[in-house]
Amino acid sequence: MRYRRLNDWLREKYGRKVYKLALQGVTTCPNRDGTVGERGCIFCSEYGSGEFAAFGAVEEQLRRAKARVADKVPPDAGYIAYFQSFTNTYAPVERLRSLFTAAMRPPEVVALSVATRPDCLGEDVLDLLEELRQEKDVWVELGLQTIHPATADYIRRGYSLEVFDEAVKALRRRGVTVVVHQIIGLPGETEEMIWATADYIAHSGAAGVKFHLLHVLRGTDLAAEYEAGRVDVLDMEAYFHLLAGCVERMAPEMVIHRLTGDGAKRDLLAPLWSGDKKRVLNAMHRYFEQNDVQQGRLYREE
Repeated sequence: MRYRRLNDWLREKYGRKVYKLALQGVTTCPNRDGTVGERGCIFCSEYGSGEFAAFGAVEEQLRRAKARVADKVPPDAGYIAYFQSFTNTYAPVERLRSLFTAAMRPPEVVALSVATRPDCLGEDVLDLLEELRQEKDVWVELGLQTIHPATADYIRRGYSLEVFDEAVKALRRRGVTVVVHQIIGLPGETEEMIWATADYIAHSGAAGVKFHLLHVLRGTDLAAEYEAGRVDVLDMEAYFHLLAGCVERMAPEMVIHRLTGDGAKRDLLAPLWSGDKKRVLNAMHRYFEQNDVQQGRLYREE
């Protein structure tokens, strides 16, 4: 196996096929309500990066999300309740308790996954996550995207690398699994910068990583930059080259949750090749075979 696939790891851990169900809980972010900023990250859509999340009461969201995958799910499948859009620890802790416990209640749900910002993990939230971890597995997904301050400022991330580091340490102390997101192709970043971010993630203490292609969605501030000619996007071959270097820098035990991101086709402006997910993944796996890409090849113990 050229990299440690999430699906394989889930089957090893839970002994069955496990599917992620994208849900919506908190519907704002400190980078939107004026606490940190008002327009969000430059690439973030009106859905808060949750284009595929369900809506409504958690129980109803779960029902609808399961219905969408029912034709390909075996009867004994497990599920991960994934609060995907916006910042899902940015609310009073009792509100979070209500959302998370409702999502974890069905016996077929094996784990809770919470996407959030590292600057939205107060002690009360950490206490809650530790408490919930006694019942089922809990993951927290952090959108680091880059380690480079100039890029972080450009995309309006709104927190420092030190805040990320402290969040990872705090979550690990509570026994919570950490998954980190990196965007490949951010404006102004060289391949060395991209690979430096990957190397940092590999040594951060995270257990998993999600790699995303920078794609431009209609209605975002990144779209305005792209249409003004100030942003270039990667072609497929360039993305595979950069991704391969990131994968090879991951420790062999790091779980690769995703090799590319895809936005809703109705809103995708660029790169258009990314809209055909099956074709992209097939081409990516061929590239990995042809170039003998192997996770861990460039990983170095500190």
